[in-house]
Amino acid sequence: MGAQQVADRFAELYGAAPEGVWAAPGRVNLIGEHTDYNDGFVMPFALPHQAVAAVSRRTDGVLRLHSDDIGGGVVQLGLADLAPGTDREWTAYPAGVVWALREAGHEITGADVHLSSTVPTGAGLSSSAALEVVIALALSDLYGLGLPLWKLARLCQRAENVYVGAPTGIMDQTASACCEQGHALFLDTRDLSQRQIPFDLAAEGLRLLVVDTQVKHAHSGGEYGKRRAGCEKGAALLGVDALRDIPYDGLDAALARLGDEEEVVRLVRHVVTEDQRVERTVALLHAGETRAIGPVLTEGHASLRDDFRISCPELDLVVDTALAHGALGARMTGGGFGGSAVVLAEATDVDTLTKAVQEAFAAAAFTAPRVFEAVPAAGARRLA
Repeated sequence: MGAQQVADRFAELYGAAPEGVWAAPGRVNLIGEHTDYNDGFVMPFALPHQAVAAVSRRTDGVLRLHSDDIGGGVVQLGLADLAPGTDREWTAYPAGVVWALREAGHEITGADVHLSSTVPTGAGLSSSAALEVVIALALSDLYGLGLPLWKLARLCQRAENVYVGAPTGIMDQTASACCEQGHALFLDTRDLSQRQIPFDLAAEGLRLLVVDTQVKHAHSGGEYGKRRAGCEKGAALLGVDALRDIPYDGLDAALARLGDEEEVVRLVRHVVTEDQRVERTVALLHAGETRAIGPVLTEGHASLRDDFRISCPELDLVVDTALAHGALGARMTGGGFGGSAVVLAEATDVDTLTKAVQEAFAAAAFTAPRVFEAVPAAGARRLA
């Protein structure tokens, strides 16, 4: 899917060439799940799969949107009519970004947009964040806003939280905006400080597979919000601003203080141990012990399955099957309740593992999974 192809389609739709073409990727999260809205640590990297947008400015207060990935024609919206909760379609994501920019005081007077994306939807790979970030970057460039990428990510998060109504953290948008090719992004979601960690698995004879279970999930659903509310309750009961503030070596004492709040205990335990898993992963990668991160990934899955309780039979089957056939580590990735798992493996074991997972899904009468290699790619950028 090249920039020229998207630009040509824009010209067909709107009768003139676009002013530019931009791209923003999806992401896979290596480790650090449900820690971002707890002010914790995450470690995503960008995928080659990306949303591409051809965009031109308008001066009449009209936003026109079209996607090659959604049936239907051009959708026309009035900027003055954009308001949270008014749109439950795919258009809420780009429209929400325009709303957030205008709410922040930026004079956006309209746009024509054509979109095409290769990021799988509902797979826990941040298709919505890619859509948001590509629109934000395009409008920042076209309107001369000069916004840094981290600030664009913040505005995109506001669009998703307030306009769309999905209570997500900052990780997805920051990953799409800020990741670098060949690196994983170690992000402190409290102060948004970033460190790019070299992550070249191929050079070490390793591969990271993404297994899309084809079980769709939605962040705006109630279960995600319940987990977030439970974490906030735990922080309040423990008298801290966020669960990030509970030290790992003080976890047992903190859990004891929660008494019979069983659900909150589980949520707190996951977040505190997950933050520690991110730090362990960073330390291992710095030490050149990449294979040793495998068991850390697997620990993370057990925590998400048993404490956070957001796995599903398909995700568990991927992890169990991969580990039984020689994987170094495996875990679900993304918000949960479906989506994808990641599998760390020796390059020589990829075909065997892939076949084993496919056969296990067939035997369980599950929809066939989609399996592909995850290679750290570049973040959001202008293509033309």
